[in-house]
Amino acid sequence: MKLLEPILADAAALQAIRRDLHAHPELCFEEKRTSDVVAAALTEWGIPIHRGLGTTGVVGIVKNGSSARAVGLRADMDALPMTERNTFAHASQHPGKMHACGHDGHTAMLLAAARHFAKHRHFDGTVYLIFQPAEEGGGGAREMIKDGLFDKFPMEAVFGAHNWPGMPVGTFGVKPGPMMASSNEFTITVRGKGSHAALPHMGTDPVPIAAQLVMAFQTIVTRNRNPVDPGVISVTMMNAGEAINVVPDTAQLRGTVRTFSIETLDLIERRMQEVAEGLCASFGASCEFHFRRNYPPTINHPAETAFVQHVLGDIVGAANVQPFEPTMGAEDFSFFLQEKPGCYFMIGNGDGTHRIGGHGLGPCTLHNPSYDFNDELIPLGATAWVRIAEAWLAPK
Repeated sequence: MKLLEPILADAAALQAIRRDLHAHPELCFEEKRTSDVVAAALTEWGIPIHRGLGTTGVVGIVKNGSSARAVGLRADMDALPMTERNTFAHASQHPGKMHACGHDGHTAMLLAAARHFAKHRHFDGTVYLIFQPAEEGGGGAREMIKDGLFDKFPMEAVFGAHNWPGMPVGTFGVKPGPMMASSNEFTITVRGKGSHAALPHMGTDPVPIAAQLVMAFQTIVTRNRNPVDPGVISVTMMNAGEAINVVPDTAQLRGTVRTFSIETLDLIERRMQEVAEGLCASFGASCEFHFRRNYPPTINHPAETAFVQHVLGDIVGAANVQPFEPTMGAEDFSFFLQEKPGCYFMIGNGDGTHRIGGHGLGPCTLHNPSYDFNDELIPLGATAWVRIAEAWLAPK
């Protein structure tokens, strides 16, 4: 690997920052301490900052030369509402909050790049360092855009990265097109007519209607959706009744829908509502259908993806930049990619053997209470950010 020596020299200091952030996790839109740490570090290194986009977002502004060109690099900062099982020294000090997705590491990688930029500016233009809040369900990227991110800081392209457990350290995963799916949720309330369980003919039982809906929705995936365009409908909750001998008035279904295209999402939402309303009506019941679109699919732009593949290949070798199999997980970097050309890529976090004594017994996978970010990635990720910015803003 061709890692930048100044970044390697700073590795211990950035590891300390990462572990401090891990010990003090903050949930979406509550990242005040985290953003204070980021802002203080950037200011100490002489990098101008802007605060407050998306409530707690921080943008560092690194300029050099005379070019008006600019590029954005993004790291997410928030933690998850879950209890950590690790007991090592930097484990979470706040019960019910944990950096179980590695956003502490993402922040450290971009800070390491920022520290390098403060001393070495081998580019012509501006690098915007985007420290984003509320990726875990809050849509912090969307909120930063609403608050004027791309108006205040016009940039040609934006790039993001995420650690990926199971991929070896020293490898990257990326592909053009869909990287991650859209995330959407639905709530359907079937309204029937309650009765005594011994006299079901006196009412309209919503429970069997809801049960039929669960199965009927799968025909949308198997018979309405183009089979080459993935989509998943998952009914994950079914609630009805309060007493064992009473047919309830209502039954409620909740769940999620995930797709790699907006067209398939439009189809699934429309057909779910048609099936729900039609099936309920055929049984003499009615329904309330609510569908919420959370994150759109994360779709990489082809030219920017080819650019990233080339830059990363120069660092770790082309063979270590692997095609990434898209995942049905979701990511709000998708909002950035709807507004600007760019690329989202994965950096291998290893198999979990990096965890020191005191780690939990669970696997080192994302959103797991035994997870911990691999600090070996900090110099590699920072080098990647520096090389991407330098290559994008190379004098022409």
